[in-house]
Amino acid sequence: MDWKQLRETYLRDEQLPPRAARLSALMRVRDCVQYDSIPNPFSSEYNGAGGYIPLAQRRPSVRTNMCATVVDESASLVFGESHWPAVKAADERTAQALAALDAECALPAVMLEATIAGSVGSSALLVEVAEHVPCVTMFDTRYLTPEWNAARQLVRVTEQYKVKGKDLAAQGWVIPQDNAATEYWWRREWNTTECRVYVPRPVGKGEPDKVDKVRTVQHGLKFVPWVWMANMAQPGVVDGPCTFERAIDTVIECDYLLSQSGRGLKYSSDPKLVIKAGSDPMGGGDSSGAGGGSATALTLPMDGDAKLLEINGDASSAMLEQYRELRAIVLEQIHGNRAHADKISAAQSGRAMEMMCQSLVWLADRLRLSYGEYGLLALYRMICRLSSAVTGGIIIGGETYQNLPDAGLALQWPPYFPSTDPELLQLAQGLATAVASGFMSNQTACSIYAAKVGTATPQAEWERVLDELTDPVLVAKREAAKNTAKTDRQAAGTGRTETRQVTA
Repeated sequence: MDWKQLRETYLRDEQLPPRAARLSALMRVRDCVQYDSIPNPFSSEYNGAGGYIPLAQRRPSVRTNMCATVVDESASLVFGESHWPAVKAADERTAQALAALDAECALPAVMLEATIAGSVGSSALLVEVAEHVPCVTMFDTRYLTPEWNAARQLVRVTEQYKVKGKDLAAQGWVIPQDNAATEYWWRREWNTTECRVYVPRPVGKGEPDKVDKVRTVQHGLKFVPWVWMANMAQPGVVDGPCTFERAIDTVIECDYLLSQSGRGLKYSSDPKLVIKAGSDPMGGGDSSGAGGGSATALTLPMDGDAKLLEINGDASSAMLEQYRELRAIVLEQIHGNRAHADKISAAQSGRAMEMMCQSLVWLADRLRLSYGEYGLLALYRMICRLSSAVTGGIIIGGETYQNLPDAGLALQWPPYFPSTDPELLQLAQGLATAVASGFMSNQTACSIYAAKVGTATPQAEWERVLDELTDPVLVAKREAAKNTAKTDRQAAGTGRTETRQVTA
């Protein structure tokens, strides 16, 4: 079975655009439920009528889930707990507000979820303000349709999908009791001035075209409050390439190979007995088939034969070798981590770990562009625009912010793997030499070292260094420490000097 054949087992709604069906199929692989539509378990060889069930019509009993593993690992390298980027801005108040926004809106969790969800092609963030407090919500894009202008700016986002009548009634819509199980079209549109809500209409009567003026909101922001992120693609693209689609066929082959091998090894524990009965004119011997097991003794005629159907060790080793090759192909196709944990004998330095996971790092670099520079940074700029568009400003962390400038906004990414103490010492010595030689400023050296150590705000670290340099008490302590060290070195050098003849 390949990916094209497996997709044919999925139910498809012809009233939705083909893009929704494609994303739904890829989401099954991402969520590790791609085989759930196959009704027969792998252990069922025959149906109720005695007919043989082909392998393609049976669910694999082993699922490697390599696609989901690569997606999770790459997302963790982009927005994991120790990989969250620090925000830099020309205005200190803007940097303070956006840093508080990370905790206020749980942005690390939201962006991590958006990166995983967007691995199928795209994900989107809806930015809302409720009582002057911003809120960020992640949406999968199956039922969203964006539109851009020539300048690649969003001008409209449409949401449309099917919903049961009883669900609409629970939200306050007037739905007849007889239509509780009827499917309705739900439709919303966001543009630069309003969020337009349409009156739901039964699916059989066409798409909604009547606007509900009560639920429609006039936001007047002069921009669409959505951040659209295409996976590994530039802004203005609806869906980028799927992270793992190229490897799905090979992953399916791995799953069925391991399932069939496991089935063979189980049969080897209790193999099936096959008896070849010869002619027995005296009527002796047992020519009927028997089940597996060694407790049953058989008496055969002179020219009879019996054998056990089982997988031998050579076949099992060949299967494992083939699986290793398939696994390497999969991880090479989707830039996964091909390093084996059991082959790492000792703790590795940060640079060594980065080289060992180079393919995964390259994938994370591309994702940092899609969800960092084009996603998180666009979200920060939108928050700055909201502070000017919302009357009275926005409230972040209990403090009100108005007219936040977005000049100089940038992301300071931490290293993929933490550096060891010898690496930090070597870096510090190199930076000190560069500063002493006049090749680099103290501020640049401080920023480089703070970013390598993993300090959240290198700018704040430099300000603390300046405070210590200008504090007279701390300056006096440093001078005293230098004088003490100098005195100790001089005392150590005033000892008696022996010539080679004296010591001889």
